[in-house]
Amino acid sequence: MKKLFLIIPLVFLFGHLHAQVNILNAKTPQEIGQKTPQQKIADNSKPLPYPYTDDKDILWSIQVWERIDLDERFNLPLYYPTDSMFSTSDRKALFDVLLEGIKSGRITEVYADTYFKEKLKAEDIEERLSFVDTMDVGIEQYNYEGKVDEEYIRRMKITPAEIEEYRIRGLWYFDARYGELRYRLIGIAPVAYDLASVASGLEAELVELFWVFLPDAREVLHEYYAYNPRNNARPFNFDHLLNARYFVTTIYKTSNVYGDREIKEYIHEDALRQLLESQRIKEKIREYEEDQWNY
Repeated sequence: MKKLFLIIPLVFLFGHLHAQVNILNAKTPQEIGQKTPQQKIADNSKPLPYPYTDDKDILWSIQVWERIDLDERFNLPLYYPTDSMFSTSDRKALFDVLLEGIKSGRITEVYADTYFKEKLKAEDIEERLSFVDTMDVGIEQYNYEGKVDEEYIRRMKITPAEIEEYRIRGLWYFDARYGELRYRLIGIAPVAYDLASVASGLEAELVELFWVFLPDAREVLHEYYAYNPRNNARPFNFDHLLNARYFVTTIYKTSNVYGDREIKEYIHEDALRQLLESQRIKEKIREYEEDQWNY
């Protein structure tokens, strides 16, 4: 795993270009971003396969659920571009990448819950991402005229700009064979405000739109690139970004005897103490590896 963490930064430095592909050799603006035949032949990289881990080699493990707040500056590569005008053939917002993968049928392991029990179809997801409502004026028109003009129908749809955060589920485990602590990302879910509550003017709550089983989405994530704030000429793809944990998170739940209850369920209405509890859990996980080598 330590070798993997050394390889991933090199991938960041020497990754493929996205919008700047062919920018110096293009004869027309339309050729910018289009790879040459030679580049297409050379661009045959695939996601780095996960190493096989036998259950008997897992000495200790804990499942962790975390929030990736898109208001955090460090997490902005997962949020932008929110406008399709600035999207390219291989650079899109993470939400668009997941959604297009689902619509195309390349991502099939999509669920309604974090435990991957209730599977969703593409049409089910479309219903979760849109909301149609008739305004009061439209209702009055329907009562008098039996019809509703389009201007009185409110249509709302979730776009990348509406995504507030991502929630991820992963497993920290101590590999006895290699004698080190490792992490495996299992699932990811985009989160936005409930459209029905927003339309009604009520205080809206954040809802998980869908959960994607990450191993099934790696091929798609590997093909799209996020912005690299350190070097615009060398972006990194979403598969590398997520598996390298190149983001800032806050733990909101861990596997526990109380039915995997969330932190807010045992620390009520105290944001500071909840944050401190999240930090305590992080420290506990990090210290486990160190404790294995203390005699």
